[in-house]
Amino acid sequence: MSGRRPHRPRTATALVAALIGLALTGCSALSPDPSAAGDRRDASGRTDSAEVRGEAAPAVASPFWVDPDSDAARQVRAWEKQGRADDARILRRVAEHAVADWPAGDDPEPRIRTAVRGAKAAKRTAVLVAYNIPHRDCGQYSAGGAHDADAYRAWIGAFAGAIGDADAIVILEPDAVPHLTDGCTPDENQGERYELLSGAIGRLKQQPHTRVYLDAGNPAWVTDPDKLAGALQRAGVGAADGFSLNVSNFQTNDTVKTYGTRLSSLLNDAHFTIDTSRNGAGPLSGERDQAWCNPPGRALGSPPTTNTGNELVDAFLWIKRPGDSDGPCRGGPAAGTWWPEYALGLARRAKG
Repeated sequence: MSGRRPHRPRTATALVAALIGLALTGCSALSPDPSAAGDRRDASGRTDSAEVRGEAAPAVASPFWVDPDSDAARQVRAWEKQGRADDARILRRVAEHAVADWPAGDDPEPRIRTAVRGAKAAKRTAVLVAYNIPHRDCGQYSAGGAHDADAYRAWIGAFAGAIGDADAIVILEPDAVPHLTDGCTPDENQGERYELLSGAIGRLKQQPHTRVYLDAGNPAWVTDPDKLAGALQRAGVGAADGFSLNVSNFQTNDTVKTYGTRLSSLLNDAHFTIDTSRNGAGPLSGERDQAWCNPPGRALGSPPTTNTGNELVDAFLWIKRPGDSDGPCRGGPAAGTWWPEYALGLARRAKG
C-alpha cells in the first residue's frame, strides 16, 4: 500500500455501558485494556512473553490477540538459537504485542480461521485488515486486488464468514477512500468502489461481534477533512463503527487526534482508531521523496491498547506490521515482506 498516504455516535457513558456488558458476557471486543491497571513486566522491564512462547497468555495482558507464530516471534526464536540474544531481546518489543493480520487476496479463510481460533481460546479480539479492493493502490507498490466487483463480493463474504461469532476488529481497505479524493482512482471506477465499500461494511456487520473501521488515510495525505468526509459518507461509514487513521504511516498521535477529531465532527461524532505501529519518532522530516517508504530512523509507537485517553479514539493498533517492508525502496524487499533488520531498528529506537 502507498501509506501516503445508521450507527449512532456513542457517548462515553454508552461506550462504558457496552464494555461492561461485554465483560459480563465474556466478550472481549474492545474491552478496556487490562494492562492499564498494571503492566506485567519481568525484572528486566520486558513484558511477559508467554504468548510468544506459545503458552496461554496471562489474563492481564493486551485485549488483542498476539500471534505466537508471527514473523517477529519466529525471528526472536531464530536469533536466540543463533546466539543473537541482545537482538532477540530487543525484537520482543514487536513480538510480544498484537499486530493485525492481512489475509490473502486469493483465499482469506485459512488465516482468519487461525486468528479467530487463537483469539477465542485466549479470550481476546482478533485484528484483521481487509485489503483486496479492485484497482488497489493505483498500480503502485501494493498493486493488485480482486479481479472485478463480483470477485471482491465473494472474497469479502468469505472473509466475514470465516470470522463467525468471534470478537474481531476489521480495518477496511486502507487507502481506498483517500484514493477516491486525490485523483488517483479513475472516474469510471469510482461508483463501483463506493458500492463495494458500502457493501463490505454491510456484510461484515452481519457478524455479531465484528467492529468495522473504514480507512481514511492520514493527516498528511488528504489535508482537508471536509473533502474526505463526503467520500467517507458515500462509502457507508455511517453503518460502520467509525474510521481508521495513519495506517502504514508515521504521523504522531497528537497530530492524528487533532485531525481525527475534526473529521469526526463532520461525521456525526464517529469514533476512530490510530495505527501507532511506527509513529514513535514521527514522520521523516523535510520534503523528501518517498518519505512514507521504509524511512530511516523511525520507531515503534504506543503499544496496542483501548486505553487511549480520548473518548473518540477507540484504540491504538499496530495495523501495519512492524518490520514488513513498504516496498523496494531504500534497500527493502517487496511490499509486505518481512524485513528483520528494519524491525530491529524500529524496536531499538522505541521509547521505554
